[in-house]
Amino acid sequence: MRLETLAEARWILAILAFIALVSLFFSAWLFLLFVVLIAYTFYFFRDPERAVPNDPNAFVAAADGTVTDIIEIDEPDVLKTKKRRIGIFLSIFDVHTNRAPIGGRIVYRQHREGLCVDARRPECSEKNEAMTWVFQNPRATIVVRQLTGAIARRIVAWADVGDELKKGDRFGMIRFGSRTEVYLPLAANVVVKVGDHVAGGSTIIGRLPD
Repeated sequence: MRLETLAEARWILAILAFIALVSLFFSAWLFLLFVVLIAYTFYFFRDPERAVPNDPNAFVAAADGTVTDIIEIDEPDVLKTKKRRIGIFLSIFDVHTNRAPIGGRIVYRQHREGLCVDARRPECSEKNEAMTWVFQNPRATIVVRQLTGAIARRIVAWADVGDELKKGDRFGMIRFGSRTEVYLPLAANVVVKVGDHVAGGSTIIGRLPD
């Protein structure tokens, strides 16, 4: 259990523990319910280590979850050119730590206020609260966008502009169900398909040609 990740749950755990103790005086079943919720909170904020592929041409998933869409679209906020977007939906059972798809420098980070539309709906990309990141190295410039969902209401940033990250390094997380988008160059060969479940920092989602 990584302490920086678990620290994001400190108030949730404190509140649940307090209510559990109070409920013990009224109902054993109610106490058991809150014990289960505490156990689930520890489970949700798990943050396992990952084996990161060392292929310099490979892009890895920025989040755990299910690939919901792969489309060519203009990246609207930073690059403003056509890219291949891979959308990943994170359920409440997925690890919610986000990881760098490439090694390189963070050259942009911008928060956007917005709604909390269900992250499985296509319009959430334009409407929901979001944090946009740009990772850059000599070979590629990659945009990653964290989006809140109907349940997720908080985007956490652990890195900042100017930081140098290795591929697979953690840069933030989203609390509870949400969506993460990765914008790849059109020249990249996408090696996942809609419906695949990917692991952040570990699953290769695309490759640049040699």
